[in-house]
Amino acid sequence: MKVIDISRELFSTPVYPGDPEPRRELVRRMELGDSYNLSGFYTGCHSATHVDAPRHFIDDGKTVDELDLSRFMGRCTVVSAHGIVTGADIDRIMPYCEKILLFKGGGEAYLSTSAAFALAAAGVTLVGTDAWSIGAPHEEAGPHVELLGADIPILEGLCLSHVKEGTYTLVAFPLYLKGAEASPLRAVLLAEDGEAD
Repeated sequence: MKVIDISRELFSTPVYPGDPEPRRELVRRMELGDSYNLSGFYTGCHSATHVDAPRHFIDDGKTVDELDLSRFMGRCTVVSAHGIVTGADIDRIMPYCEKILLFKGGGEAYLSTSAAFALAAAGVTLVGTDAWSIGAPHEEAGPHVELLGADIPILEGLCLSHVKEGTYTLVAFPLYLKGAEASPLRAVLLAEDGEAD
């Protein structure tokens, strides 16, 4: 079995405009005479590869710690999509896809509100994109509200450029952040021998 990392590095990934910049502080350093190394870090909840929980756009929606972890592990389909995916696109591809769907498009794979509605109607349990946001810059709120309102978490900032279209097993657990509307995570795809060749 092959493990394919689809996460972006926390400190070097550009942040969404207006979000906090991640940083790490070296507290103890052996090279300066300390007997051990120790560091602390600060980051926004939406930095690098992360999950949006319903609370991000739904006032009484679930927070990260309230999400069932089983939602973040399972068979998934990686689909190429460049630009804005429509509801008609979803209706066309869903018969061939798993209930976890990841869109790769060089950082420009976005959902329209109609696509988000179609995904929710199809019973999708988790949606992801390699873009900063699941919604295009001129329509960010609509897809978020549609998916999160249907209790479907959203993975954003995935790194899928080295991944072929197809079916994999996704493992992408968020941090245990009580009350948070989002969380960074480490996302990997598991591929059976031959699946990722």
